[in-house]
Amino acid sequence: MKDFSAVMNAHPSYIENLYQSYLQNPDSIDESWKSFFLGFDLAKSNGIAVEKNVATTSKTPFSVKELSVYNLIDAYRHRGHLLSHTNPIRKRRDRKPFLQLSDFGLSDQDLKSKFIAGESIGLKNASLEDIHQQLQKIYCGTIGFEYSHIEDNERRMWLRDKIENMHQQRHFDISKKKRILEKLNDAVIFEKFLHTKYVGQKRFSLEGGESTIAALDAIINLGSEQQVEEFVIEWLIADASMFLQISWGKPMNKYLMNSKGIQFLS
Repeated sequence: MKDFSAVMNAHPSYIENLYQSYLQNPDSIDESWKSFFLGFDLAKSNGIAVEKNVATTSKTPFSVKELSVYNLIDAYRHRGHLLSHTNPIRKRRDRKPFLQLSDFGLSDQDLKSKFIAGESIGLKNASLEDIHQQLQKIYCGTIGFEYSHIEDNERRMWLRDKIENMHQQRHFDISKKKRILEKLNDAVIFEKFLHTKYVGQKRFSLEGGESTIAALDAIINLGSEQQVEEFVIEWLIADASMFLQISWGKPMNKYLMNSKGIQFLS
């Protein structure tokens, strides 16, 4: 349990029983759980825990609701994209993400209570209300983040860090927004043209990868600003020239000739 993933999956009452056993005899439980509870008690002794003037429902130093808040945060990381506003035309279909406070044994009465769990998203000793609002800002905005399926833990944690700690920097001015929209429109229109003009022609579709065009455009422009002289891109697909035509401005006649197997002579 090096990443304490078991904490997110265990029932709060089970954790509470484990903690009671830990208080009676720390050596009676698994070493990983012992380390977890030891860290929790250490945090409380350093003054990070719930303030004394805030009422808690647990009679023991270890609050079951603290685990519920941890579970809430973890759930937003896994399913928050299901509440993101990625379609400006119509409201997103209800995918039953189960991200209500009541789904975690929490209620509006807990909104003013403070929890250590908020520290995992950069909110030290924050109230549940602040934690919930922060989660909605990060994961339920106009960008949906879905990364929990990534098996490489290092890559997954890197993405999570960038998503949660740099969300305030994800604001583009009107010129950048227009540039992104322009590249996306170019990609979609070009895809429709090929689909209509070359019916049945074997090729790799751009569908689902339109955002790559905008990302490449940003990388290329940033590189040119920093005096980059050469870009080397390795593709695993045969139809990479479509990306080159849109992102790099490859001549249309050259692209169409290549797609027909005709060598283009400049």
